[in-house]
Amino acid sequence: MLVRDAMTTMVLTIGPAHTLRQAARLMSARRIGAAVVHDPDTCGLGILTERDVLNAVGSGQDPDTETASAHTTTDVVFAAPGWTLEEAAAAMTHGNFRHLIVLDDDGPVGIVSVRDIIRCWTPAPRRPAALVG
Repeated sequence: MLVRDAMTTMVLTIGPAHTLRQAARLMSARRIGAAVVHDPDTCGLGILTERDVLNAVGSGQDPDTETASAHTTTDVVFAAPGWTLEEAAAAMTHGNFRHLIVLDDDGPVGIVSVRDIIRCWTPAPRRPAALVG
């Protein structure tokens, strides 16, 4: 199975000036764990994850004044839609992270998470057999 089969295609893109609270609200509303941070001044892409927000708040930083740019990972490993899930899982394990931005020639087309991969690798739960009485 390939990354394109598992990835989430709803990509939340935010700017570097978004506060952590704004980013957290947007991620929460969409029930996603990461946002792509696009900085038009550097033409670069980064990623802000729920873990980044949690670490900042847990260390006492103010989510209303801290910006995404201060907590964005810019040294990002990108996946291609044609990668296998094994390749994506290996990249995540090697880099110790849980999300990969998926890029094609036109830019970000999705995000694949550990949860997405597990869903593909885990068989669908069986429905219990009807009780015969």
